Amino acid sequence: MKIALVSPYDFAYPGGVCNHISCLEQQFTRLGHEVKIIAPASEGVPALGDRFIPIGKPRSVPVSGTIARITLSPWLSSRITTVLERERFDISHLHEPLMPMLCTTVLRLSRTPNIGTFHASGGKPWYSFGTPLGKLLLKNWWRRLDGKIAVAEPALNYVSRHFPGEYTVIPNGVDTKHFSPDVTPIEEFMDGKFNIVFIGRLEKRKGLDYLLEAYRQIKPEIPDSRLIIVGPGVRERRRYEKIVARNGLRDVVFIGYATYRDLPRYYQTADIVCCPATGRESFGIVLLEAMAVGKPIVATDIQGYNGVLTHGREGLLVPPRNAEKITEALTTLIADKALRQQLGANGRLKAIKYDWERIAQRVLDFYQTVLDGPLRNGKS
Repeated sequence: MKIALVSPYDFAYPGGVCNHISCLEQQFTRLGHEVKIIAPASEGVPALGDRFIPIGKPRSVPVSGTIARITLSPWLSSRITTVLERERFDISHLHEPLMPMLCTTVLRLSRTPNIGTFHASGGKPWYSFGTPLGKLLLKNWWRRLDGKIAVAEPALNYVSRHFPGEYTVIPNGVDTKHFSPDVTPIEEFMDGKFNIVFIGRLEKRKGLDYLLEAYRQIKPEIPDSRLIIVGPGVRERRRYEKIVARNGLRDVVFIGYATYRDLPRYYQTADIVCCPATGRESFGIVLLEAMAVGKPIVATDIQGYNGVLTHGREGLLVPPRNAEKITEALTTLIADKALRQQLGANGRLKAIKYDWERIAQRVLDFYQTVLDGPLRNGKS
């Protein structure tokens, strides 16, 4: 099968959707399918070679507390038409298919069956705002989808409020060979201190403010503790560094961006992984990665997280925006090594159920269901 995987986001920049697409591409290629990734890119993506087709120059667009790096060019049609006519895909799989402009243009021009995966659980203002003409265009593009996937119930609930219809839930996956208990930790942090690790983009909704406050309370009681913060975000990092300096917090380490290759090593370095996001998480990928490495987790009890982690089974869930409860949960786990080990072992078992080999096969089965069904009128 010849498959197009289409991302609206800058493929040279790390993010959940791009990682999702990369993992699908690897699994599909391993199974013998011919796969091309189509996306805007701020720089080359040499690892993919001719399996990557760059279209459009990404721009940074603020979207509800985060930055979307998408192409806004209205002049993509000729380039996309050339690619579609040359490649003759059997199926086009668009991720966030209603995100302008690359996905919507591919959707408009594609004459093969179109699959759309909806990742977000909020924060897409053009779904609910805009002119009547804009809403009509979105509805028309949505109708061009022959199959619709949501990565989790929160994503399904969100998109179906705006576009009611039939959706199939197929979750994100995790590479349990890459994220493995057998990886080597970061040696410089294996000095006997207790490592609490945060991994995620440095954005306000990821809740690092509350973890810093919890660590401020923990540090005097557990002097040998350390907080390791892994993730990109220049503007917010400066603000967090000021909070650390103002409170005289010691042993807070900002790593910045970590490559996909190194990411499992930071999870392995953790005694506890803390995920204090405040909301709008459609799926807890960071939780799955931590589980796959066998680490206990303290996470907020929000949609997207509580569908992946069971309280008391793989970790502890606490109310969002509550530094006191984060402090209590971290303190409980710090004091109980046996509990940490049990939660980590349970997490590894759950993560295996989400291995990308299994998830990719579910996506391929969904493709086949669409291909075997009646095609939209006007498609060949």
